[in-house]
Amino acid sequence: MKKIQTILYVLLGILLLATSCQDDDYSLGGKLDKTQVTFDVKQALNIDPGGNTVILTNSTPGTISMWDYQTGKSTRAVDTVHYPFKGSYTIKFSVLTAGGLVEVDSKTVEVTEDNLAYVNDPTWTLLSGGPGNEKSWVLDTDAKFFPGPISFYDPANHATLWWAPGLTDVYPGVMLDGDYGVMTFDLKNGAGFHATKPMEGGVEENGTYVLDVATMMLTINDGTILRGYKPAKNGLTGISDWQHYVVLSLTEDVMQLGVLRDRDVDGEGPALVTYNFLSKEYSDNWVPSGPLPPDEGFDPKFASGELLMLLAGGPGQSQTWVLDAAGNPIDWIGKGRGWTVDHTSSRDWGWNDTWDDAVDGAWIRFERLGMKYSRYQDGTLTEGTFAIDEETNEITLTDGLLLQNAGSWMTPSATTLKVVKAFPGETAEKGIWFGTSYDVAKDEWFAFHYVIPE
Repeated sequence: MKKIQTILYVLLGILLLATSCQDDDYSLGGKLDKTQVTFDVKQALNIDPGGNTVILTNSTPGTISMWDYQTGKSTRAVDTVHYPFKGSYTIKFSVLTAGGLVEVDSKTVEVTEDNLAYVNDPTWTLLSGGPGNEKSWVLDTDAKFFPGPISFYDPANHATLWWAPGLTDVYPGVMLDGDYGVMTFDLKNGAGFHATKPMEGGVEENGTYVLDVATMMLTINDGTILRGYKPAKNGLTGISDWQHYVVLSLTEDVMQLGVLRDRDVDGEGPALVTYNFLSKEYSDNWVPSGPLPPDEGFDPKFASGELLMLLAGGPGQSQTWVLDAAGNPIDWIGKGRGWTVDHTSSRDWGWNDTWDDAVDGAWIRFERLGMKYSRYQDGTLTEGTFAIDEETNEITLTDGLLLQNAGSWMTPSATTLKVVKAFPGETAEKGIWFGTSYDVAKDEWFAFHYVIPE
C-alpha cells in the first residue's frame, strides 16, 4: 500500500480566488471608469500556433488585478495561461481600486488545436490516466485505505478536525449506507468528466474538468464529485460551491478532495469537508488482510473481585472518577476498535462547549463499603448504590447515572454500564471506558471515558 503524499495549500479563497503572488506593490487610487482600465489579452502564436498560450497583462497603474480565465484565477499584473484543449474560453477581468471593484468587458479567445503537452504532467496522469486514457474513482465507504469515506479539516491550515469512520465499520451517522457510484476523469477528447450516482436518484452527469497543478485546485463543470453527507450533520445544504475542490492528496491508488462548508447551518462552523476516494482498480482488487486487532483493553478479563478493586479501591476505600473532557471523552467502539483520539475528534459531532461546561468540577465515586455510588454535578450530590455482574462486566446503578448534559443528545440515560475497555494495573494512567448503549447489528458500543483525577 502506497504512502499518501499529502499536499497542503491555503484554502481561504476557495470560493473566491485562488491567489498568487502580486508582481507589483500597487498604491491604490480612486475608483476608475472601466474605460480607464488598460489591459491586454494576447495569444502567443509564436509559442502555440493553435493559440493555447495566452499572455494576460494589466497596465493600469494603482490597481490590483483580478483575472478569471475560466480554468483558473490570478491576481498577477502579468500572467501566462496555457489551455491544453481547443475551444472557446472567456476571460473576465476586473481591477480593485481604493474606490471599489471595476469590471470591464470580458474577452473570448479561440484555441484551435489541442496541446497535450500541458496535461502531460504526473498529477494529470494520476487523476485521469494521462492523455488518451481515463481513470475511475469510488468513495472509500468500506474503509479499505482511509478510516472512512469522509473527513473534516480546518479550512485555514488543513489540520484534521475529525474522521468519520467507514460505513461498514464504526458509523456515527454522517453518511448513509449505500452505493455511491463511480466517477471518471478522462483525457480523450479534452478533459471529460462522467459520474453515475445511485445515491442521488441514479443521476448521470457528463461534464468537463480543469486541474490547476500549481494550486492543486480541481474545477468540475456540469457535474459534482460523488458525495453524501446527512443534512442533519450540516450536510449538502452547508456547502454553496460544489464546483471547486482542493486536492489534499493524490497517488496512483487514493485521492482526497476537499470542498468548503461555508454555511453555518447548525452551529458547527466552517470546515473543509473532504471526500476520500480509491481508484476503482485498487478498490476492485483490494484483498482484506483480516480483521484488525481490537483496541488495547477491549473486553477485559478480570479475576474475582478485580473489577470492584479497580472501581472503588481496596477494603474500606472509595475511588473518584471524572470524565476525560480535556483528553478523549467519548468514542464509538465498533468490532473492538474505537476511532476518536482526543476531544477534537468528536468536536461538534457530539462533544462541544456545553459538555465542557457541564462536567467542569463534576465527578462520580464508587465506595466499597456498602457498595455506594455518588455523583456530584452542578452543586448537587446524588447518591445510590451499585452492583457488579462479574460474568458480563456490567455495573448496575441504583438511583444513579453517569455525568449528565441535559442539552446534549448523547447525555447518558443507562443505569447499567458495560466496562468496554479497562486496563488493570494501569488504571491511573489509562482510565476506564463505560459503554452506555450497544448496537448488536453493527457490533458497536457508545462509550464514555473516565479517568482518576490527578
